[in-house]
Amino acid sequence: MAGSTPASPTVDAPGVTAQGDAVGIAAPGTTRARHVTPWTEAWRRFRRHRLAVVSVVILLTMILAVMFGPLLWRAQINDIDFTAQLQGPSLAHPLGTDDLGQDLLARMLYGGRISLAVGLAAMSVSVVVGTIVGSLAGISRGLVDNALVWLIDLFLSLPQLPVLLLLIYLFRDSLKHLVGQELGIFILIVAGIGSFRWMTVARLVRAQFFALREKEFVEAARALGASTFRVVVRHILPNALGPVIVAGTIDVAAAIIAESTLSFLGLGFPADIPTWGRLLYDAKDNLDVAPHWALFAGGAITLAVLTINFIGDGLRDALDPRRIL
Repeated sequence: MAGSTPASPTVDAPGVTAQGDAVGIAAPGTTRARHVTPWTEAWRRFRRHRLAVVSVVILLTMILAVMFGPLLWRAQINDIDFTAQLQGPSLAHPLGTDDLGQDLLARMLYGGRISLAVGLAAMSVSVVVGTIVGSLAGISRGLVDNALVWLIDLFLSLPQLPVLLLLIYLFRDSLKHLVGQELGIFILIVAGIGSFRWMTVARLVRAQFFALREKEFVEAARALGASTFRVVVRHILPNALGPVIVAGTIDVAAAIIAESTLSFLGLGFPADIPTWGRLLYDAKDNLDVAPHWALFAGGAITLAVLTINFIGDGLRDALDPRRIL
C-alpha cells in the first residue's frame, strides 16, 4: 500500500530474531563457506606452477635416492678393480667406472649426500643469520640500523671465492685435528658459504620490516602493551617469511655450486670423499676417453640446481599476494 512502511526483513524472515541471530535450520542445498588458511591458499597457488611441482618430485626422488640408494646398491665406493677401468655404463656398473675401476653409481649416491647436506646446512646458516640481522636492522632506528647496514654492505663488497679459499687454507688443518678431517672440512665449507649468503636475506627481511612495522595490526599490538620482542616474533616476522623462504631455496642451489667449485679446484673435501664436485675434478683428465664420468656428475649438479630454482620460482608466485593465479 502506498505510503506504508515496509516490514523489517529481520522481523518477518523465518528463523531470524530481531537482533539478527539465526535460530532456524539452514535452507536445503546451502553449504557453509569453507575456511581457507593462508598456507592452504599458498599450496593451491603453488600447484598451478607445473614446473615447480615436477621439480619437487624430481628433487624428492634425488634425496630418497642418495639416502636409501646405498642400501639397495651394495657396491663400495673405494673398491678398486683395474680390469674395469673407464668402462661405460653397463649392467654391472650402471653409470660406468672411473680410472681406478670404482663404481660411479655408488660414488654418486655417496657424494650426493654430502653435496645436498652442504647446500641445506649452508642455507640454514644464511637464513638464520640473515633473519636475525635483518630483524634487528628493521625494528631499530638510528645508529643500530646504520651500523648493521654498513656491516651488510661490507660483506657484500668482499669477493666470495678468494676469501673462501683463504679461509680453507688458514683453518683446514686446525679443524681437521680438532674434529676430524671429514667433519672439519664440512663445518669449514658450510660456515664459509653461509657467511657469504646471509646478506641478501638480511636486506629482504629489513625491507619487509620497514613495510610492516607501521601497519595497523602492529600499532594495535603496541597499543595493547605488547613488547618489542613480542611484536617482532608474533606479528612482523611471520608476515615477512615469504621472501625469506624464496631466498632460502636459491641459497641451497648457490651453496651446492660453491661446494662443487671448491671441490673442482681441489680445495674442498679430500680425494677419498667423492662429492659431485670432486667427481668432476677427477674426470677432467679423461673427458676424451670417459665422457660419462663428467656427464653424470655434472648432470646431477645441474639437475639439482635447476629443480631448486624452479621450486623457488613456484614459491615466489605462491607467496606473493599481489600475483593472480
